[in-house]
Amino acid sequence: MKRALFIITVFLLSLSACHTNKKEEALLSRQFPTSSWERFDFITDDIQIKKPTTYNLSLDVCFDPSYTYNYISVVFTVFDEYDNPFRTKDYKFYLKERDGSWKSTLTDQGYHFSFPINSELNINEPGLYKFQLESRMPITPLQGINEIKLINK
Repeated sequence: MKRALFIITVFLLSLSACHTNKKEEALLSRQFPTSSWERFDFITDDIQIKKPTTYNLSLDVCFDPSYTYNYISVVFTVFDEYDNPFRTKDYKFYLKERDGSWKSTLTDQGYHFSFPINSELNINEPGLYKFQLESRMPITPLQGINEIKLINK
């Protein structure tokens, strides 16, 4: 009897362990084939919220070596189902050291970065929400950007 109880307990624990490894999910994603992002070319998508949800968000960006700025500035906004801003915040992330060297290693695709956006974005009311990223860089189009993603970890 003890052996059967032990086996059932191990089995149940192994099942629950399978659900703790949550996959990353791209909520917004854009590739820039011409390596340029226009200032008012907002990246948006509608997200259906069915139950209270907490997001752990990061911004993943890939830059071409020709990117001339030391930073990237973006605005992340969540709109409610009535198109009212539910949450909005400006972000500025530094990509290079003071001497101009990148804070990332160059790969075949470019320089990759992952920046935290919000580790506990709580949305408690069900509904259709719109997530949006916009460039806040001073020059348009922004040259040297290959890809940008908003990831839920």
